[in-house]
Amino acid sequence: PTIMVNNWERMKKAGIIDGDFYLADLLSSENQTLKEKLFVVLRKTVYVMGRHKNDMGFLTSSQVDFCDKQRAHTQFWAKYGRPPKEEYWDYMTDRRDLLVPQDIRERKGSFYTPKIWVELSQKYIADVLGEDWQDNYCVWDCAAGTGNLLAGLTNKYNIWASTLDKADVDVMRDRIENGANLLDDHVFQFDFLNDDFKKLPKGLRDIINDEKRRKKLIVYINPPYAEATSTATRVGTKKNKTGVATRNKTSVKFFDKTGKARNEIFAHFMSRIYFELHGCKIGEFSTQKALIAPNFKDFRNFFLAKLKKCFIVPANTFDNVKGQFPIGFKVWDTADEKLFKTASVDVFDVNGNYIGKKTYRAERGCKYINDWIKPFNGVASVDTIAKLCYAGNDFQNSNKVQICSSTKKIIAHDVVFNIARNNLIQASIYFAVRHCIPATWLNDRDQFLYPNDGWKTDTIFQNDCLACTLFHSQNNISSKHGVNHWIPFAEYDVGAKNNFDSDFKTDFIAGKGETDYVLAEPASLFYGSFFDTDGGGSGGGGGHKPKTRFDSAQRPRKFSKSAQNVFKAGEELWRHYHAQPNAAGNASYYDIREHFQGRNAKGIMNSKSGDERYNELIDALRAALKVLAEKIEPKVYEYEFLKK
Repeated sequence: PTIMVNNWERMKKAGIIDGDFYLADLLSSENQTLKEKLFVVLRKTVYVMGRHKNDMGFLTSSQVDFCDKQRAHTQFWAKYGRPPKEEYWDYMTDRRDLLVPQDIRERKGSFYTPKIWVELSQKYIADVLGEDWQDNYCVWDCAAGTGNLLAGLTNKYNIWASTLDKADVDVMRDRIENGANLLDDHVFQFDFLNDDFKKLPKGLRDIINDEKRRKKLIVYINPPYAEATSTATRVGTKKNKTGVATRNKTSVKFFDKTGKARNEIFAHFMSRIYFELHGCKIGEFSTQKALIAPNFKDFRNFFLAKLKKCFIVPANTFDNVKGQFPIGFKVWDTADEKLFKTASVDVFDVNGNYIGKKTYRAERGCKYINDWIKPFNGVASVDTIAKLCYAGNDFQNSNKVQICSSTKKIIAHDVVFNIARNNLIQASIYFAVRHCIPATWLNDRDQFLYPNDGWKTDTIFQNDCLACTLFHSQNNISSKHGVNHWIPFAEYDVGAKNNFDSDFKTDFIAGKGETDYVLAEPASLFYGSFFDTDGGGSGGGGGHKPKTRFDSAQRPRKFSKSAQNVFKAGEELWRHYHAQPNAAGNASYYDIREHFQGRNAKGIMNSKSGDERYNELIDALRAALKVLAEKIEPKVYEYEFLKK
């Protein structure tokens, strides 16, 4: 605050951040910045910035003073020794991006590409274009930042680098003075999404304007990554990034062609490159949304280019990226107009080790799992026993799939599905399919699809999904929010002290009222106890009283051995809970977990309990659920909820 800048927000919009002043301070001795090429330098008692030659050829600059006669500045830097060791100076200027605030990094692309992926990307370009590609092709990084993506390239006469911020241009020119393999005249400030190509240096402009030479141009970029909505906006902690879809001339120009992809900045770059530099090659880092995301279907119909080669790596290997999803490097040939359909790409782990292949398919004209479940939804009524909440069709949204008693914690972006007797099986299938396969960085963008009809007659699959849903940690039913219809045991099975308020689940499992709603053909329904796959015998739980006596009109559900083990582990947990002196009669699985595990100071449920017997029982239940999930997984692919 003692630097005499009246409006830092205006400075940020002009590409100048407080970090530039910090860098000027840090790389200084006796209040004199030691690197002349920085955009902001410290000159004893003032900062000097924006040095350039005016129209008359005179060197001009702007000056920023201190408003307290430099008192706070002097007191602060008196605590530290400056400058750092000279061996670190180049690294600090190269990594100016680390001083850029997160929102600006996302919008302007100030993300440093890790050296390991820079080297690998250049190898992949060589695989496509030939080992001598640097002599035969010109390279333009139109979102260069401080230029680290160009490190390792050898033919400086064929390399061009542009960036949005003058400060980054100055860093690149400083790097040139310290040996970077770039030409000073080939490094320039340019707003790729807004500026006219007439502003480009003549040499690059000549290449672009010549159709034959343009085919020998490769646009090599790690473009900005920002979208109108993010996870934070979806969960309500931040506002949408206003203007992402329409803030630049490029997005306006291609507004009707790119569909919902217009919400992503990198799609704006790809659109202009494809349309206005048509015929060139593209080597670009981005998410895999352009290949498979439903929101990119219009973009894929517009962006007709041949995907020549691709590898994917974990996104969190990039600075300040915490998400578990794949970032891909893709080499495109825009002269070869192909509609993307499928590709087998190489997969590398965080250490750069090759670990296999992954197939991506752009499903055209298909429907997704949310299209499948929606028609089964009913109107909320007295028959509603819970709410199923869900969002997008991919793995990254599976953590939003939950069952709850009320809509109090549901956010605006979630879809609410009313669960009743006549759609409980479909809701359970949806829930189990979304949760039985763990989400990883590798499958994060994979889409769940509209299934074939095989699930309709597979009652073992249906009932496995029901068992998974009853005991899953994302089943957040609580008796605190109304009648708990989700107790899968009778009172005498678990030693409850009083009658439960609802017998819905035990009646449903026993087949009561099945004549009101039969999902599959009668021949596929089974008689007998649900703890006995042979169709007879008593209930589970080591000789406890059978849960229900069935008459010939009832069709009890039949469960697999894996599901039976889940029920048995759950019953032991319920019995232990009801043995507690303060047990609530209608407690749900969520209530039982909360009772034993408690919550921390932030209100988050603890992962463990002080009751060792409970820890043993919950671990046994989770282990049984894991086995059941593994049994369900092959059916997910058989019925085409997912495709390999």
